[in-house]
Amino acid sequence: MLVKLFGAAVQGINATLITIEVNCSRGIRFMLVGLPDTSVKESHERIVSALEVNGLKFPRQQIVINMSPADIRKEGSAYDLPLAVGILAASGSVSPEKLNDYVMMGELSLDGSILPLRGALPVAIMAKEKGFRGFILPSANAKEAAVVKGLTVYGMDNIREVVGFFNGLHIPAPTLVDIVREFQEGGNAFDSDFSDVKGQENVKRALEVAAAGGHNIIMVGPPGSGKSMMAKRMPSILPPFSLDEALETTRIHSVAGQMGLHKSLMTRRPFRSPHHTISDVAMVGGGAYPQPGEISLAHHGVLFLDELAEFNRNVLEVMRQPLEDRRITISRARFSVDYPASFMLVAAMNPCPCGFHNHPDKECVCPPGAVQRYLNKISGPLLDRIDIQIEITPVPFDKISDRTSAERSDHIRMRVVKAREIQQARFRGVRGIYCNAQMSGKALHKYVSPDNAGLSLLKTAMERLSLSARAYDRILKVSRTIADLEGSEQIKPVHLAEAINYRNLDRESWAR
Repeated sequence: MLVKLFGAAVQGINATLITIEVNCSRGIRFMLVGLPDTSVKESHERIVSALEVNGLKFPRQQIVINMSPADIRKEGSAYDLPLAVGILAASGSVSPEKLNDYVMMGELSLDGSILPLRGALPVAIMAKEKGFRGFILPSANAKEAAVVKGLTVYGMDNIREVVGFFNGLHIPAPTLVDIVREFQEGGNAFDSDFSDVKGQENVKRALEVAAAGGHNIIMVGPPGSGKSMMAKRMPSILPPFSLDEALETTRIHSVAGQMGLHKSLMTRRPFRSPHHTISDVAMVGGGAYPQPGEISLAHHGVLFLDELAEFNRNVLEVMRQPLEDRRITISRARFSVDYPASFMLVAAMNPCPCGFHNHPDKECVCPPGAVQRYLNKISGPLLDRIDIQIEITPVPFDKISDRTSAERSDHIRMRVVKAREIQQARFRGVRGIYCNAQMSGKALHKYVSPDNAGLSLLKTAMERLSLSARAYDRILKVSRTIADLEGSEQIKPVHLAEAINYRNLDRESWAR
């Protein structure tokens, strides 16, 4: 008897429909074709054990299974469930009437339990687009798939439940998710707050500007000045997720297997902080079967690189193109995949090897030229993509001991959200630009036009402070964000002055 049922293969953040054809006939062989990898081929042993333990009979016949399209490699153990159900249906143990209405995925343990899988959300989106009635998958991933409206999602714990469902003996309750409530409960809950940060008002202001315009920022200061502490609080002042942003970010984390069990949507922007020993493949993504890297896992969130100068130079250089294009393309001989990588880069580093260059109290013990060599570990093209560069000094004792509570993150977040709303209205209808940091040269000339007094101030600053030419556009972008925070349509000299102050590393005298 020949039956057809359906699974899915995940490539990048999208899923492709896989048709599984199972034919039982006279004989004793088991053949699995359609470009399966080793883990798919090993499904035979898992299926035999799972069926026997649960009192189901594995057919003593010739079984031929074809997985099409045959030019797509089938990877992973999540095909166990549709293969097992297909074998039972072809042998007459499962009714085939409803098989064409559902997509099935899940790994089987030897006792028949259905284990979690990766990529549940992309598969659910594909099933909805293809017109399937429902999706059967492990119960641990059911909430993740249930965010797709118009698709009935059944979470199953054991192969017996799936067999009973198709035979009409088991009627499970579909998994339902209230997306609005999920956002309300998790979107505003943060473990840390800017009210914990004593002093550093100028740095907190710079981080607020960075969050309001989506600007990349680097903080340079001695050990213990609060760089990491403030960076970890950045997500608490970023605008809340929109539904589209949450879906796209959840898809990436789902493919990477980092969603966690019994979770639905991501409700908070991601914060990724890889160690400086990370490889370039782990940073941008890749491998024999390409997986998303840290820059994609930080999509719509923050990528924090602490001790920036200690990262391998190759790791930093491969980030240049994603920082510009906000996507990463990973190419292999037979295929290529695209992963989104629209993240906000927050970097921190010491000013020199000893850490005390320009320290108000401690003397730098680095030999001549060491500060410049240390800074040169960060290439000019990478610094060119960082809009805000700010130097941090240690917090004085009177600030540390001050018991007065600083401004809370939710107050800062309100100002950031208002500035982002102004930018959304400004760039409505402009493709590929959603915040000031993404403005191209053409958009910059259209939306940023300082008056004569502002241009005179900018010219004087560039001449006196020996600012590099690449600082010009960055200053204009940041000044546009500062004006948006104040609700000003016109860019004033005071806005430009503050933006100029955020270009510390461009000054030729800084490392001397």
